[in-house]
Amino acid sequence: MSTTKTVFTTGEAAKICKVSQQTIIRCFDNGSLKGFRVPGSRFRRIPRDQLFSFMKDNGIPTDALENGKKKLLIVDDEQDLVDLMADAFERDGRFEIRTANNGFDAGMQVKEFRPDMVVLDVMLPDINGKEVCQRVRSDSTLDSVKIICISGMIEQDKVGDLRAAGADDFVQKPFTVDRLVERVCDLLEMDKPAIH
Repeated sequence: MSTTKTVFTTGEAAKICKVSQQTIIRCFDNGSLKGFRVPGSRFRRIPRDQLFSFMKDNGIPTDALENGKKKLLIVDDEQDLVDLMADAFERDGRFEIRTANNGFDAGMQVKEFRPDMVVLDVMLPDINGKEVCQRVRSDSTLDSVKIICISGMIEQDKVGDLRAAGADDFVQKPFTVDRLVERVCDLLEMDKPAIH
Protein backbone atom coordinates (compact mmCIF):
# COMPACT_ATOMS: atom_id res chain seq x y z
CA MET A 1 0.00 0.00 0.00
CA SER A 2 1.47 3.32 -1.03
CA THR A 3 1.89 5.71 1.86
CA THR A 4 1.85 8.75 -0.41
CA LYS A 5 -1.95 8.57 -0.50
CA THR A 6 -3.86 11.61 0.71
CA VAL A 7 -7.08 9.88 1.76
CA PHE A 8 -7.47 6.53 3.49
CA THR A 9 -10.24 4.00 4.02
CA THR A 10 -10.91 2.85 7.58
CA GLY A 11 -9.17 -0.45 6.75
CA GLU A 12 -6.04 1.33 5.50
CA ALA A 13 -6.06 3.68 8.48
CA ALA A 14 -6.34 0.66 10.81
CA LYS A 15 -3.30 -0.97 9.17
CA ILE A 16 -1.25 2.21 9.46
CA CYS A 17 -2.24 2.75 13.11
CA LYS A 18 -1.96 -0.98 13.86
CA VAL A 19 -5.37 -1.08 15.49
CA SER A 20 -8.51 -2.95 14.47
CA GLN A 21 -10.81 -1.48 11.86
CA GLN A 22 -13.57 -1.42 14.52
CA THR A 23 -11.41 0.93 16.61
CA ILE A 24 -10.98 3.32 13.68
CA ILE A 25 -14.71 3.24 12.92
CA ARG A 26 -15.55 3.89 16.57
CA CYS A 27 -13.12 6.85 16.71
CA PHE A 28 -14.52 8.18 13.43
CA ASP A 29 -18.11 7.87 14.66
CA ASN A 30 -17.41 9.49 18.03
CA GLY A 31 -15.57 12.36 16.37
CA SER A 32 -12.09 11.74 17.80
CA LEU A 33 -10.85 10.88 14.29
CA LYS A 34 -11.99 13.44 11.75
CA GLY A 35 -12.96 12.46 8.27
CA PHE A 36 -15.90 12.49 5.87
CA ARG A 37 -18.39 10.08 4.39
CA VAL A 38 -18.47 9.44 0.66
CA PRO A 39 -21.65 11.24 -0.53
CA GLY A 40 -24.52 8.85 -1.08
CA SER A 41 -22.82 5.94 0.68
CA ARG A 42 -21.85 4.87 4.17
CA PHE A 43 -18.14 4.70 3.35
CA ARG A 44 -15.91 6.66 5.70
CA ARG A 45 -12.75 8.34 4.41
CA ILE A 46 -9.93 9.84 6.46
CA PRO A 47 -7.68 12.59 5.08
CA ARG A 48 -3.96 12.05 5.65
CA ASP A 49 -3.49 15.16 7.81
CA GLN A 50 -6.39 14.13 10.07
CA LEU A 51 -4.98 10.62 10.41
CA PHE A 52 -1.59 12.12 11.22
CA SER A 53 -2.96 14.33 14.02
CA PHE A 54 -5.07 11.44 15.36
CA MET A 55 -1.91 9.30 15.56
CA LYS A 56 0.03 12.11 17.25
CA ASP A 57 -2.79 12.73 19.78
CA ASN A 58 -2.94 9.05 20.68
CA GLY A 59 0.79 8.46 20.88
CA ILE A 60 0.76 6.13 17.85
CA PRO A 61 4.13 6.22 16.04
CA THR A 62 3.64 8.08 12.77
CA ASP A 63 6.59 6.53 10.96
CA ALA A 64 4.26 4.05 9.22
CA LEU A 65 2.69 7.05 7.49
CA GLU A 66 6.11 8.39 6.68
CA ASN A 67 8.27 5.58 5.34
CA GLY A 68 6.04 2.63 4.56
CA LYS A 69 8.64 0.17 5.88
CA LYS A 70 7.59 -2.90 7.81
CA LYS A 71 8.62 -2.84 11.44
CA LEU A 72 10.45 -5.89 12.70
CA LEU A 73 11.45 -6.77 16.23
CA ILE A 74 14.08 -9.50 16.65
CA VAL A 75 14.21 -11.12 20.09
CA ASP A 76 17.04 -13.54 20.90
CA ASP A 77 19.62 -13.73 23.66
CA GLU A 78 22.38 -14.82 21.23
CA GLN A 79 23.75 -11.49 20.04
CA ASP A 80 25.60 -13.10 17.08
CA LEU A 81 22.36 -14.54 15.77
CA VAL A 82 20.53 -11.26 16.33
CA ASP A 83 23.21 -9.44 14.28
CA LEU A 84 23.02 -12.07 11.55
CA MET A 85 19.22 -11.81 11.29
CA ALA A 86 19.24 -8.00 11.50
CA ASP A 87 21.81 -7.86 8.66
CA ALA A 88 19.66 -10.07 6.44
CA PHE A 89 16.58 -7.88 6.94
CA GLU A 90 18.67 -4.70 6.49
CA ARG A 91 19.82 -6.04 3.12
CA ASP A 92 16.22 -6.55 2.07
CA GLY A 93 15.76 -2.80 2.58
CA ARG A 94 12.06 -2.87 3.42
CA PHE A 95 12.32 -3.23 7.17
CA GLU A 96 12.87 -0.98 10.10
CA ILE A 97 14.55 -3.18 12.70
CA ARG A 98 14.78 -3.18 16.47
CA THR A 99 16.24 -5.91 18.65
CA ALA A 100 15.83 -7.18 22.20
CA ASN A 101 17.84 -9.77 24.14
CA ASN A 102 15.26 -10.82 26.71
CA GLY A 103 11.52 -11.14 27.21
CA PHE A 104 11.22 -8.05 29.38
CA ASP A 105 12.78 -5.80 26.72
CA ALA A 106 10.71 -7.54 24.08
CA GLY A 107 7.50 -6.67 25.94
CA MET A 108 8.50 -3.02 26.26
CA GLN A 109 9.55 -2.77 22.62
CA VAL A 110 6.35 -4.38 21.32
CA LYS A 111 4.28 -1.73 23.11
CA GLU A 112 6.49 1.21 22.10
CA PHE A 113 7.62 0.22 18.61
CA ARG A 114 4.41 -1.62 17.59
CA PRO A 115 6.15 -3.95 15.14
CA ASP A 116 4.42 -5.67 12.22
CA MET A 117 6.42 -8.78 13.00
CA VAL A 118 8.26 -10.25 15.96
CA VAL A 119 10.93 -12.91 15.41
CA LEU A 120 11.02 -14.52 18.82
CA ASP A 121 13.45 -17.00 20.32
CA VAL A 122 11.55 -19.45 22.51
CA MET A 123 14.35 -19.89 25.04
CA LEU A 124 14.92 -16.49 26.60
CA PRO A 125 16.89 -15.98 29.82
CA ASP A 126 14.04 -14.39 31.78
CA ILE A 127 10.65 -15.53 30.46
CA ASN A 128 9.92 -18.02 27.74
CA GLY A 129 8.69 -17.20 24.27
CA LYS A 130 5.30 -18.72 24.96
CA GLU A 131 4.71 -16.18 27.70
CA VAL A 132 5.79 -13.34 25.42
CA CYS A 133 3.25 -14.58 22.83
CA GLN A 134 0.51 -14.66 25.46
CA ARG A 135 1.32 -11.14 26.62
CA VAL A 136 1.21 -9.76 23.09
CA ARG A 137 -2.05 -11.60 22.35
CA SER A 138 -3.69 -10.39 25.56
CA ASP A 139 -3.44 -6.79 24.31
CA SER A 140 -6.10 -6.18 21.68
CA THR A 141 -4.28 -3.11 20.36
CA LEU A 142 -1.56 -5.50 19.16
CA ASP A 143 -3.87 -7.75 17.13
CA SER A 144 -2.06 -7.09 13.88
CA VAL A 145 1.37 -8.09 15.23
CA LYS A 146 2.62 -11.33 13.66
CA ILE A 147 4.94 -13.61 15.62
CA ILE A 148 7.41 -16.17 14.29
CA CYS A 149 8.99 -18.32 17.00
CA ILE A 150 12.45 -19.79 16.53
CA SER A 151 14.08 -22.51 18.59
CA GLY A 152 16.63 -25.27 18.42
CA MET A 153 15.47 -27.63 21.13
CA ILE A 154 11.77 -28.23 20.93
CA GLU A 155 9.36 -31.13 20.69
CA GLN A 156 6.46 -31.09 18.27
CA ASP A 157 3.83 -30.75 21.00
CA LYS A 158 5.59 -27.60 22.23
CA VAL A 159 5.13 -26.12 18.76
CA GLY A 160 1.38 -26.67 19.19
CA ASP A 161 1.56 -24.87 22.55
CA LEU A 162 3.30 -21.91 20.93
CA ARG A 163 0.68 -21.69 18.20
CA ALA A 164 -2.04 -21.90 20.85
CA ALA A 165 -0.31 -19.06 22.73
CA GLY A 166 -0.51 -16.92 19.60
CA ALA A 167 2.54 -17.66 17.43
CA ASP A 168 1.80 -17.40 13.69
CA ASP A 169 4.66 -19.57 12.57
CA PHE A 170 7.57 -21.62 13.84
CA VAL A 171 11.09 -22.03 12.43
CA GLN A 172 13.44 -24.70 13.71
CA LYS A 173 17.09 -23.75 14.35
CA PRO A 174 19.44 -24.01 12.59
CA PHE A 175 17.89 -22.19 9.63
CA THR A 176 19.24 -20.01 6.84
CA VAL A 177 18.52 -16.32 7.34
CA ASP A 178 17.28 -16.05 3.75
CA ARG A 179 14.66 -18.67 4.52
CA LEU A 180 13.61 -16.65 7.57
CA VAL A 181 13.33 -13.44 5.53
CA GLU A 182 11.14 -15.37 3.08
CA ARG A 183 8.85 -16.65 5.84
CA VAL A 184 8.50 -13.15 7.28
CA CYS A 185 7.65 -11.73 3.84
CA ASP A 186 5.08 -14.52 3.33
CA LEU A 187 3.39 -13.82 6.64
CA LEU A 188 3.32 -10.07 6.01
CA GLU A 189 2.09 -10.73 2.46
CA MET A 190 5.01 -8.85 0.96
CA ASP A 191 6.58 -9.72 -2.36
CA LYS A 192 9.44 -12.18 -2.21
CA PRO A 193 12.76 -10.53 -1.32
CA ALA A 194 14.62 -9.36 -4.39
CA ILE A 195 18.05 -10.32 -3.06
CA HIS A 196 19.36 -13.87 -3.14
